[in-house]
Amino acid sequence: MSEWKPATYPSVSPYLICEDAESIIRFLERVFDGALVRRFDRPDGSPMHAEVRIDDSIVMIGGGATVQQSQGPHIHVYVRDAQAVCDRAMQHGAQAVQAPARKRDDDFRGGFRDAAGTTWRVATQ
Repeated sequence: MSEWKPATYPSVSPYLICEDAESIIRFLERVFDGALVRRFDRPDGSPMHAEVRIDDSIVMIGGGATVQQSQGPHIHVYVRDAQAVCDRAMQHGAQAVQAPARKRDDDFRGGFRDAAGTTWRVATQ
């Protein structure tokens, strides 16, 4: 058992940033028999963040129009020390997209973009 990530989560999860997160959630539920695990809504009721379990994996979904929508793939990784990973990424030429901070879901999370355009979100629970 890892104390740095939820016990039922894989270490690596795709993170979809999409304008209509609601339809993607329904799509994953209907097509892959996915089950909504967590959801955090904006004040208007639209999904800000959701997680759908498909078999042994989690697909994370960010909703709403954001500047990050068209900026390449997003991958979420649970790591032992999110701060250390963010620091190493900066030392190796990554561009910061989110300073590491404690989130309301108990994760300490930061983000960076690599030279190929992939945005990485790293978190420690």
